[in-house]
Amino acid sequence: MKKGRDFESREAVIFQRNELTDHYIYKNLAGRITGVKNRRIMAQIADDEMRHYSIWKNYTQKDVSPRRVKVWFYAFVSSVFGLLFGIKLMEKSEKKSHDLYSRIPGLYKEINGIIRDEEEHEQALLSLLDEDLMNSTASLVLGFNNALVEMIGIVAGLTFALQDSVLVALTASVAGLSAAVAMGASRFFSEKSDMPGGSPFRAAVSAGFAYIIIVALLVFPYLLFSNIFICFGITLFSALCITGFFSFYIAVCRNRPFRSRFFEVIGLVVFVSLICILAGYGIHFGYGMIR
Repeated sequence: MKKGRDFESREAVIFQRNELTDHYIYKNLAGRITGVKNRRIMAQIADDEMRHYSIWKNYTQKDVSPRRVKVWFYAFVSSVFGLLFGIKLMEKSEKKSHDLYSRIPGLYKEINGIIRDEEEHEQALLSLLDEDLMNSTASLVLGFNNALVEMIGIVAGLTFALQDSVLVALTASVAGLSAAVAMGASRFFSEKSDMPGGSPFRAAVSAGFAYIIIVALLVFPYLLFSNIFICFGITLFSALCITGFFSFYIAVCRNRPFRSRFFEVIGLVVFVSLICILAGYGIHFGYGMIR
């Protein structure tokens, strides 16, 4: 009996707060998702989480508040990175909840019912994920990843060819903006042909804007410092951080291992940078010989 009381005092309140937090997250997502059926599924999951909260409250006899930071986090992620990404994260959370409840000793008779609900939630969330949308979103992120590798190569080559931070910033900005327009146009025609019901203009603007953000992050150090080695070091670090985010995004959306993808892209970034650095040095040296 003491074991049950110890378990309740240490864990039941945590479970109660988790269920209430999930309720508010799903309620928020239900207001964002399109389609009556999908919205109904999300609302039903939110209601189930509230029912689970009530079950735990019967044991703890306490009122708890949700983790508002977590609720805000999922609202932010879904707004900025897309509902697909937010749902995939919640799917992983449901799996963790199911595993956690499965390890609970048989102290509470309602646990089996909660476990069944969590399993159903996993399946319901999976049913919301359209395969074409997943592939389209992941392909777009892969395109940004490729663009990142391309831009870091351009910046690396220009850095050691021009060896002037202002010239590098101006030249890389022109190249990056041109590439952003080209990528936006490519995305426009791709969306128009592959997804007739979609919004090609919106997809083009999003793709071009995201590319411009990448360019700005990689070029900005050259506007702050005159030492090209410091500039390139900061730029390379920024590229690795962006690579980490893209790798995590793809890992979540496609259920792939994060670590292998991350180190694979990092290796590619470093390899491309080294090749372009050698090319830049060669051009700089050759130009000096001609002069």
